Amino acid sequence: MRFPLADRPKRRPRLLTVKSARYLSPNLVRVTFAGPELEGFPVGHEGANCKLLLPRDGESREAFEAHFAPDGPAERVHPVRTYTVRSFRSDTLELDIDFVAHGDEGPATRWAQRAVAGSFLGFLGPSQPKVTEFSADWYLLAADLSAMPVVEATLEAMPRSAKGVAVFEVPAMDDIREICAPEGIELHWIVQTDVHRPSTAQVKFVKALDWPEGRVQTCIAGESSVIRALRDYLHNERKLPKADTYISGYWKIGLVEDEHQKMKRAEAA
Repeated sequence: MRFPLADRPKRRPRLLTVKSARYLSPNLVRVTFAGPELEGFPVGHEGANCKLLLPRDGESREAFEAHFAPDGPAERVHPVRTYTVRSFRSDTLELDIDFVAHGDEGPATRWAQRAVAGSFLGFLGPSQPKVTEFSADWYLLAADLSAMPVVEATLEAMPRSAKGVAVFEVPAMDDIREICAPEGIELHWIVQTDVHRPSTAQVKFVKALDWPEGRVQTCIAGESSVIRALRDYLHNERKLPKADTYISGYWKIGLVEDEHQKMKRAEAA
């Protein structure tokens, strides 16, 4: 049975506890969760989407957890945001999620920048990983900071013999850092300081590539206008099969997530 959004039965999230939070670079925070709540978490889901339910400012753990009890209130009062499973270590029951740090513009980034040991949130998911089969002759990967977790997870999962190109667009030189990738993957960095202005840098970079022979697979995600242009180029000019191209808009300049998801559903209709 399908329910209208407001009438869907509540799902009880895992209540995750922060073990540590640290900056990987000036604009990227890694939050590590740990604890028995991660028992049974599926392995091999790095790069998969998840939903984070964020406590309200000043809300206690008890009040937050009570909201999801069977007899808790029916209304939805907690912000929900989509993020990516960066890594999970089943031996220590530790889960990493990376957050873009961009001031106080959204509830998730505010939460991550203030997170300390003992902080908490709700977790739903994960979904399935985005790229699970690696059988191409050449790979193209591209991401801004929001999508680096899915691309990094994909680079770590692919065969060590893989060949291709990965391009990362970041807002500062200090966001350039060491990435684990097969030796045959060329890593390129583009610095775009104004994240509030649509960028054409990734599109120009991809169009200037010497296109290889053979089968090409992609893992590309980021700002919606960039993704739209890359999708048009790859599908309509390069004629890459859609089955070989994971390419997804994770956010759009000027829109909060709820508005962006509504836009994506309308475009897919």
